[in-house]
Amino acid sequence: MSLVGEKHSEYFVRSLTGMRARGLDPVPILNERAAHPVDKMALRDWYEAADTAASVEIRLRRLRQWVMLTLIERDLRGAASLDEVCRAMTALAEFATAEAIHQASDELRDQFGMPRDADGAPIDLMAIGMGKAGAHELNVSSDLDLVFLIRCEGETDGLDRHGQSSRRSPLSASEFAHRVARRVITILADVTADGFVFRVDTRLRPNGDSGPLVCSFPALETYFQAQGREWERFAWLKGRVIAEGPFAGLAQLQADRMTLDMIVEPFVFRRYLDYEIFQALRELHAMIRQEARKRDARRAEGLDVKLGRGGIREIEFVAQLFQIVRGGRDHGLRDRATLVTLAALSERGLLAPDEADALSEAYVFLRRLEHMIQYRQDQQTHFLPANPAERARIAGMMAMSASAFDERLGKTVQVVEQVFDALLSPEGSQTTPPEGNGPSMRPIDGDEDVGQAHEQAQDQAEVERHFESLLGGSRYHAARPSAQQAIRSLLGQARRQGINAAGALRLTRLLEAICRRPAYLALLAEFPLAFERVLQMLEASEWAADYLTRHPVLLDELIDGNLFVGTDFAAWQQDLSQEIALARLGDAPDTERQMDIARESHHAQFFRVLARELGGLLTVERVSDELSEIADRVLAVAMDTVWSQLKQRFRDSPRFAAIAYGRLGGRELGYASDLDLVFLFDDDDPNALEAYSKLAQRVSTWLSARTAAGQLFEIDLRLRPNGEAGMLVSSIRGFESYQRESAWVWEHQALTRARFCAGDASVGQWFEHFRRELLAEPRELEALATSIREMRQKMHDGHPNRSTKFDLKHDSGGMVDIEFIVQFLVLGHAHQHPELLDNVGNIALLGRAAQAGLIEVRLAAQVADAYREYRRWQHALRMGGAQYARLDHERVSRQREAVRDLWDRLLVGP
Repeated sequence: MSLVGEKHSEYFVRSLTGMRARGLDPVPILNERAAHPVDKMALRDWYEAADTAASVEIRLRRLRQWVMLTLIERDLRGAASLDEVCRAMTALAEFATAEAIHQASDELRDQFGMPRDADGAPIDLMAIGMGKAGAHELNVSSDLDLVFLIRCEGETDGLDRHGQSSRRSPLSASEFAHRVARRVITILADVTADGFVFRVDTRLRPNGDSGPLVCSFPALETYFQAQGREWERFAWLKGRVIAEGPFAGLAQLQADRMTLDMIVEPFVFRRYLDYEIFQALRELHAMIRQEARKRDARRAEGLDVKLGRGGIREIEFVAQLFQIVRGGRDHGLRDRATLVTLAALSERGLLAPDEADALSEAYVFLRRLEHMIQYRQDQQTHFLPANPAERARIAGMMAMSASAFDERLGKTVQVVEQVFDALLSPEGSQTTPPEGNGPSMRPIDGDEDVGQAHEQAQDQAEVERHFESLLGGSRYHAARPSAQQAIRSLLGQARRQGINAAGALRLTRLLEAICRRPAYLALLAEFPLAFERVLQMLEASEWAADYLTRHPVLLDELIDGNLFVGTDFAAWQQDLSQEIALARLGDAPDTERQMDIARESHHAQFFRVLARELGGLLTVERVSDELSEIADRVLAVAMDTVWSQLKQRFRDSPRFAAIAYGRLGGRELGYASDLDLVFLFDDDDPNALEAYSKLAQRVSTWLSARTAAGQLFEIDLRLRPNGEAGMLVSSIRGFESYQRESAWVWEHQALTRARFCAGDASVGQWFEHFRRELLAEPRELEALATSIREMRQKMHDGHPNRSTKFDLKHDSGGMVDIEFIVQFLVLGHAHQHPELLDNVGNIALLGRAAQAGLIEVRLAAQVADAYREYRRWQHALRMGGAQYARLDHERVSRQREAVRDLWDRLLVGP
């Protein structure tokens, strides 16, 4: 078989000539090797088959020649993918660096002994592959960017490999490591008659060329905290241990890697959404472009496929930008590989799928082109010459005609420029969310009188007073200059948008809350259309404004292209569970971080529902359905998470369930509703009661505790058997016995709105069967009516209304009356009309009662309409910031009278 590489690569020909000069005919061997991919096993086999009498320097250089020749041959034949070529070169870097470190460490050990820490544990030199080496993306003639680290300081023990005294003065661990590192660089980078292994660049270490060649973990951590710059975060984003010394065992090496991760991750990935990085990345890109232009000025016209406009670096920056911004919260965006990250961005809707696909195709094309350029002379160059003959030659290496190559290259560069500019260029359109601005958010009024609580006249003088108060406040003056500038810019945009006085007041509160958190200000400054959404939300709802101010991390949701798209709750629950499982401190779960993840994700889902409601996409009923679904899913995740970490856990899956009562039970949850829960179990194991009691207690704490990310829910467990005096959990037999023998009528009323919401499905099925059976028992109507009236009076007395307005929930003729009417109908008539047993909501049950002839159809419809109106008004008033849901009596007279009429007919009688 002829060798394709001889036709296209001067380096290929030179290498063959050198091998033949050493008396070796490389063609048969190369043809055999080029038939198979280059992997780690092949590297080891080729290295061990070399002349063992030769030095490690010679053996590694000859190994590189074989690797390069094989890759050139496979790539030009079309047998090797980009991934194979890059991984082969990365594997060579890992192998060669490890061999060099081991060789150098053994040489110095024989002279000075092994370095050890204060506890006698060996200290190994670690080589961190930065950039493409860390991401398994090395090109075929790449520099190898290395940072050398040691765990801590120590001293050599003076014993050689055979346990004999070295008879040399001991060295500090850092001096030992420096000597090893310098020897490693010599082994890899010195140019000899056999060439080199890798050009080594160590300038990415702390303080660059002016810093020590080897850094300890404590010194690295101090440097990150005190001096670490934004561009270094991008460098360490891909950093990875590629080789280690020979002294420590596997357990120590794993511990060292884990310690290093705990130092690097907080520096690279911030726990908040880091939008300040936009400007830092612009500055870094501008600096690189300036250097590229200086270099290109010394060349003939051509294209730098790496650093030029529309080149490889811009694709990498797009991927890394989102990783730095969001990687602190989304572990799925921490993969070092560019193509993997682009796919993840597409999956999350952060890049449009067609843009992500276009960038991925461009990346593969440009990286292959980069390799073709480097194959020719084995030089670290990315420059595509303008000479037509040279370009045609490179096009032929890629199996393309010159015209097809030029067309493909032009389109590739153009699409990369467009996407990059849309994200980063100051004059670009980076501020447009993927789907545009979405629906316009508006006040939730539903009625002209209620809407008056939200509408404010465009009083420019009052707007300016609010803005002046902010600019004259202590928080503004304590903020850094860049934050002050961003605030002034945002206020100017708010003026241009014509913000009203109420919105201006809410905006100043929000900006005061975030003025010392510049990442959020950067987000709003980078995405004006997101800020426009903020302004709409602030004007539309007092409650929404307060929620956003309490949880400014939700600002990130405003740039999501799927903000106004419904959530796949099953997929969301699965993703949340996986993310929580990944939050760990070493081998143990990071409970605090897990709780924060749940809160942040829950807040984000609530916020999405809120945005869709304010955008006019959801009715009040649909809002409650979605909020109830979110609560169910969060509760399920909490139960699974707590059980998996419980010391008393005695089985893989608990036979344990949460029963929802009240608003959650009726799927009428609001944005600030409590969760009324009862916990049941069905388990005869002797450890069951103790374990499930602990589970119930910790789930309640897990949900209700306030952390840095806020709170999930207030939990109310008073509806359990025997109330606050009862056990936190009940067996199903104990629950049944209590309900049949000891429960009050009001507890059976509560059962009409109860349902299984999370946990073991079989326990949930038992509960629903028992609930229907118990509610269907015949009851004496007069006694039932008396009990319900007495309970209603107690509730009324417990919620006195001293205002002149009508309380939509608690006053006579209000929502509680309707709920009690429905409960009376269920308890009094379900034994004859089982259709009333379904937990389908008050409005539907009123309709069923009318169809059964239990109440007049006309009156049932009026009361159902009243309940619907009450809910809508109540929701609007609370979203407007009202403490109580109250209206003038004249506004509700028709609804109130209908409810009183039905109440009197059913529960009072003639």
